Amino acid sequence: MAPLVAVVSSPRARLFACFLRLGTQQAGPLQLHTGACCTAKNHYEVLVLGGGSGGITMATRMKRRVGAENVAIVEPSERHFYQPIWTLVGAGAKELSSSDRSTLSVIPSGVQWIQDRVAELNPDQNCIRTDNGKEISYRYLIIALGIQLDYEKIKGLPEGFAYPKIGSNYSVKTVEKTWKALQDFKEGNALFTFPNTPVKCAGAPQKIMYLSEAYFRKTGKRSKANIIFNTALGTIFGVKKYADALQEIIRERNVSVNYKHNLIEVRADKQEAVFENLDKPGETHVIHYEMLHVTPPMSSPDVLKRSPVADSAGWVDVDKETLQHKKYPNVFGIGDCTNLPTSKTAAAVAAQSGILDRTISLIMKNQTPTKKYDGYTSCPLVTGYNRVILAEFDYTAQPLETFPFDQSKERISMYLMKADMMPFLYWNMMLRWVSHLMPVQRAPICLWVGCFRGSLWLPLKAGLANETYSTVPFLKS
Repeated sequence: MAPLVAVVSSPRARLFACFLRLGTQQAGPLQLHTGACCTAKNHYEVLVLGGGSGGITMATRMKRRVGAENVAIVEPSERHFYQPIWTLVGAGAKELSSSDRSTLSVIPSGVQWIQDRVAELNPDQNCIRTDNGKEISYRYLIIALGIQLDYEKIKGLPEGFAYPKIGSNYSVKTVEKTWKALQDFKEGNALFTFPNTPVKCAGAPQKIMYLSEAYFRKTGKRSKANIIFNTALGTIFGVKKYADALQEIIRERNVSVNYKHNLIEVRADKQEAVFENLDKPGETHVIHYEMLHVTPPMSSPDVLKRSPVADSAGWVDVDKETLQHKKYPNVFGIGDCTNLPTSKTAAAVAAQSGILDRTISLIMKNQTPTKKYDGYTSCPLVTGYNRVILAEFDYTAQPLETFPFDQSKERISMYLMKADMMPFLYWNMMLRWVSHLMPVQRAPICLWVGCFRGSLWLPLKAGLANETYSTVPFLKS
């Protein structure tokens, strides 16, 4: 493919190019910053950084826009995980293998896979550099690098995971340790934490708490378990409608919640967790645990923190409605790595990808983006082995519900959707982006009729009849 920017050789030509670049930068958001380019041998019309949910979805969309040979994706990992199912893996309801496929199998056919890690972004020169020293230039850049887990910011971790009775559903290396700790529980404190940072899937830290409580009830250990949820936040959930429902569940199930308590140290050899009281600086509390589930502090990936595309907190600085970068018009962000003021979930990525696809398509035509992202996100709050509250909301923390019933109620049908339908939709629709059929974030309602046909109808019918159905073999009545 011919380079988009010709090599300028003479001094006069270089001076002219310099003025041309200045004019381009001052002409407004539709004038792309493509007047400068590094001397990279590898050039792509669209370069995608990250092979997670957002990266794969956008690579699929861009393939349809500009052709597979003009799209590349930079991703070092050989495996791709559907992470939302790890909540159920940590509770023994799903196998870890069900969340795992090869990265090669999910990358759109024909799209170039650069199996390397991003080391540096140079948006002023429209190029990036990888760990192996490869320079890659682009006309459009999509950043989908996800979020970074910072276990090491808690004293005693990650080395503490070598001890029993401690796990974390946020890592493929530790999620099965949660299930082991749950099975080995005898009596004492079952402790669950939420950090003082942004996190992905903000409902997950309490989902495993509800599942653990249900497990203790089913196995006759509930009377011996003191369930504690220590959160750095000041509320159980950010949307009042769902927070009220969760508070009622917490009251009914006798769960202790301590707000403004942040985990700062784990003494795994002594089975002790140390918390700071955010309302009283300098005050700490030590809790002995029989089981500990850790939600780690999280942050933007280090490569973004030190790059020109980041805001002061390290997140990709994008317009919250169009997902276009605020400084570099040919740079875009999607998902957990951005500063979009909404919950970081796969459902949010699904909604954002449609907006971003439209934004880029209009910019490619030198038109102003018109489609606006409203902050839609969704969190299936698992409250038991056969119950889910399906929270859906927007930037303003107002419910934005799909179904024609009150989604703040625990429902078996929503559990089936979370456990069985959504993984299928993820692998077969979201990553392939069957956008001509239905928008993924609203796909569940389109499949609603389908669940009354075939194999899904029988367990759903049984569950509605006796309220005991569970997809977990050892919990079936």
